[in-house]
Amino acid sequence: MKIKILASALEDLHAGRQFYDNQVDGVGEYFFDALFADIDSLALYAGIHQKVFGYHRLLAKRFPYAIYYTMQESNTVIVQRVLDLRQHPQKIKAALG
Repeated sequence: MKIKILASALEDLHAGRQFYDNQVDGVGEYFFDALFADIDSLALYAGIHQKVFGYHRLLAKRFPYAIYYTMQESNTVIVQRVLDLRQHPQKIKAALG
């Protein structure tokens, strides 16, 4: 299965990395690596996750983030957004909208 990460998801990842680097030096890199490991797992487990707001949602293992993705018939996973779950649900819904 192929994985395509949209620019919006990459922006989310960079924003999260910057946030965690501002907290403690080096944690941003760990955040980035951990989230990419979760995204890589979609090559095997895409489609098994619960749908929320019309997207499959993979909960990150080490950070309070969720990876929202869709699937295409051509065996491609499209990562739409990577969002912080500490937000109000309406804000998350608007970001996905």
